[in-house]
Amino acid sequence: MITRRTFLRTGGLAAAGLALGGLNAVKSMAALKAANKIVGANRKVNLACVGIGNRGADVIQDFDKTGLANIVALCDVDLGAPHTQAMLSKYPQARQFKDFRVMFDKMGNEIDAVVAAIPDHAHFPVCMMSIALGKHIYVEKPMARTFYEAELMMEAARKHKNVVTQVGNQGHSEANYFQFKAWKEAGIIKDVTKVTAHMNSERRWHSWDDKIYKYPEAEPVPATLEWDTWLSAVPYHEYNKKYHYGDWRCWYDFGMGALGDWGAHILDTVHEFLELGLPYEVTPLKVEGSNDYFYPKSSTILFRFPERGNMPPVDITWYDGVNNIPAVPAGYGVSEIDPNVPPVAGWTLQPAKLNPGKIIYSKDLIFKGSSHGSTLSIIPEEKAKAMESKLPEVPESPSNHFANFLLACLGEEKTRSPFEIHGPLSQVFSLGVMAQRLNTKIELDRNLKQVTNNAFANAMLTQQPPRKGWEEYYKIS
Repeated sequence: MITRRTFLRTGGLAAAGLALGGLNAVKSMAALKAANKIVGANRKVNLACVGIGNRGADVIQDFDKTGLANIVALCDVDLGAPHTQAMLSKYPQARQFKDFRVMFDKMGNEIDAVVAAIPDHAHFPVCMMSIALGKHIYVEKPMARTFYEAELMMEAARKHKNVVTQVGNQGHSEANYFQFKAWKEAGIIKDVTKVTAHMNSERRWHSWDDKIYKYPEAEPVPATLEWDTWLSAVPYHEYNKKYHYGDWRCWYDFGMGALGDWGAHILDTVHEFLELGLPYEVTPLKVEGSNDYFYPKSSTILFRFPERGNMPPVDITWYDGVNNIPAVPAGYGVSEIDPNVPPVAGWTLQPAKLNPGKIIYSKDLIFKGSSHGSTLSIIPEEKAKAMESKLPEVPESPSNHFANFLLACLGEEKTRSPFEIHGPLSQVFSLGVMAQRLNTKIELDRNLKQVTNNAFANAMLTQQPPRKGWEEYYKIS
């Protein structure tokens, strides 16, 4: 069995840059052994859950509903806090841990797969250790907080081909995924040149003072919370409640703002099926309420993608902020509250304005779409009626996103949002966040994966060094 100790001992240090193809790796057979073990048992996957409160609790129950998982471990840095009690009570047979590293040491040979539903900044080490130990991994979106972390995660997944990976943008297993794929293959969606993406609902940080000039003052750490473990590889911060219970989304050091949070649900099919890859240019057209610590009150970001084969260049313009509403084309109609889109952290969606979604402009047609698994419609209505007879039949999803992951662990399906698919989109979001934070244009060499017009931005691709004690996760083993 490969343990955390052998993981630490055999990891090969990744290069400081992003050209990772020449890394030496120690191959693991643990994933293949795990797959054989699953097949020979009761056709269920032994699942360890890292993050068990709030969103984590929802994810655990969604996996449980599939009937394909045994919940064998529950891990949370705030174990014993009120928001973790429900899962501890529901799965009393599962072993309990506060630190995922201890979990792997104590029961690594009893775990087939891991689900990580934790703050964005902590995704990376859990995923890297899971892959190195041969454990299949499901992680909530966005896949990683930084460009470099996503690069290393993709490299690790490529080297451990028997490990199943899945990112939790659940709409990638719902109707929009199969419709977009069918319409693209049938030539209905073609010659796309422009996409408008928008998320204009109120966010947690919109009520905060954007004149902030330092991090929040230190507060006593709650008795139940392992703060040092919560921080993961991020440089040390004194505890403050404004970092915890979902507010981590607000901060550059911990979350990905509106773009990383909702972009994965709005732009996932556009990015995959139009084969966009990385942009060659990212320009902040508007940034309001900016500071060095948390995300701006509103932003408009232009992502420019080049020609790909016989497909024309594409410009994607992202809008966030309550009053930063993009223009819509004639015949757009009403922005309904789509039942597929969940509420936003307690805020009410805006039926009088635009709800989260996208407008896709092609040479001949305009498509209107919402978020998550919601399907596209052709606008205006008269154009949609004229196209009805030409639309192909759209297959139904054979499995939801959670079952898709578990069936892939069992060798019966392939995941629809593996690291190789979602990783480049995660990097697109990281570039957008850099443009927001620096409020400057970023020009990227897509092949070298280097910023060519700004040395500081180029350095940001590889981020700050990890905190002492977390360096091993930035190694490919």
